[in-house]
Order: sequence, then C-alpha cells, then structure tokens
Amino acid sequence: MVKIRSALVLFVCFFSVSIGAVLLMAFCALTLPWRPLRVRAANAYGKVVGRICFVVGGIDVEKVDWDILDTSFPAIYVSNHTSTMDGPLAMWVCPYGAAGVSKKELARIPFFGWAYLLSGHLLIDRKNRASAIEAMAELASTVKKHGLGIWIWPEGTRSPDGRLRSFKKGFVHMALATGLPVVPIVATNAHVVWPKTSMVVRPGTMRIQVLPPVDTSNWTVDTVDDHVEEVWQLFADALPEDMKPAADQEPVRRRPMKLAVNA
Repeated sequence: MVKIRSALVLFVCFFSVSIGAVLLMAFCALTLPWRPLRVRAANAYGKVVGRICFVVGGIDVEKVDWDILDTSFPAIYVSNHTSTMDGPLAMWVCPYGAAGVSKKELARIPFFGWAYLLSGHLLIDRKNRASAIEAMAELASTVKKHGLGIWIWPEGTRSPDGRLRSFKKGFVHMALATGLPVVPIVATNAHVVWPKTSMVVRPGTMRIQVLPPVDTSNWTVDTVDDHVEEVWQLFADALPEDMKPAADQEPVRRRPMKLAVNA
C-alpha cells in the first residue's frame, strides 16, 4: 500500500507540475526580453504547485519565523539539501522576485525543467567551473539591476543521510557581488518524508525555520572561508541531533570561486 500510495502521490504531483509548467512556458515565451518578470511568474507558479505537492503528499509544515522571508527581501536565501522534497519546498517558500540556482541536469525533466530554463532562473554546469562562474556573475548583475533575490543550496547536492555537509563558496561570492544579506532557511525531516534514494513519499511533518538575516556589508574576498563557516555553523546549531554534521565534517568545500561583476 505504501508503494501504491507513493505512486499516486508522484503521479498527481507530476501532473500538477507539468500542467502549470506548460502555462508558464507559454507566458515566458511571450516575455523573453523581461527576465525579472519571468522570474516572478515562475515564483507564482511555484507557490501553487509547490504547496500542492505538500498537500498531496500528506506532509505538514511547522513554520518558524516565516515573516522574515518578507522583511528580509531582497536577500540570498540558503537552505540545507537532503531530499527531492526540497524542490517543492523551495518553490513554495521562495519569495517573489528571488531567482533559483540549480544544476543544469534539471532541464532534462520534462515540462518542469523546460519551464525552469525559460523562466530566467539559473542552471549551472557543475562540471564546467568557468561556465558556472560566468553564469553566476551574469545573474549577480541582473539581481543588482532589478532588485531581485537569490535562492541557493550551498551544499550543492543532496545529503545522503540528512546530515549537514560542507558548503560551497558560491553564495558568499554572490553576496560580495550583490551586497545582499544571507538568510538561512533550515529544513528538518525532509530526508525522512522522501529519502534521497527512494521513490517512496511518506506522510509526516517538516519543520522549516527561517533564521535572521546575516549582514554581509563587512564581508571581504580575503575572508570568504570565514563567512562560509559562519553561515554553516548557524545551520549546525539549528538542526536536530540526527541532522547535525558528522564530527569530522569540514564546513567549507575547498575550491574557490570568484565572480567579477560589473556595476
């Protein structure tokens, strides 16, 4: 019964996401010259279909300090990454006017991936570092020009066991390039309701806590690792015991990324 229920949940979610994506693609095709408008249209789409996925999946959400999402905008919103459920979560929670950053493989998903590609949100090639830096620099320029925000998963990929992994440095360089504060969004229990390697979606409760914005006005290129560790530690402190990082887990993934952004 669990597998049958999960199959029905996935079918309804995919159907809802796909129908909405077709409508979004049509709108984006008509508004190609206006990236900020396409980003906001995708946000509206995400708030509807993201919420549908939670309802259909029987997943309740305990909201903690969600008012910060509105009062902090524009900002760089960073969240831990443990489950496929993080996708619908980001779609639902992401403020209007915040552009997502995801891996280019997302474009292979029928309908949703195509809509994401057209919507002005960013897909990066994680294997091509130069291309990724160029794309993020372009996004930073657009964010500054149009007063947008950014949503990003600094771990880069889903944690296999729910525990916090090392953070990449891209979000810090984005903060340096845009001057935006960083808002941590701590997601708990996503790996339980939908494990990384499973197609079984279980009813349950996720706790989503929005932490106060981290001021980045004094951040510098010379202290990037310190800022990554500062934000990483906020997550480590806020997560429950079974999601805290392993004792030997390094806070920073040791590979620099520098963005050059024209004012």
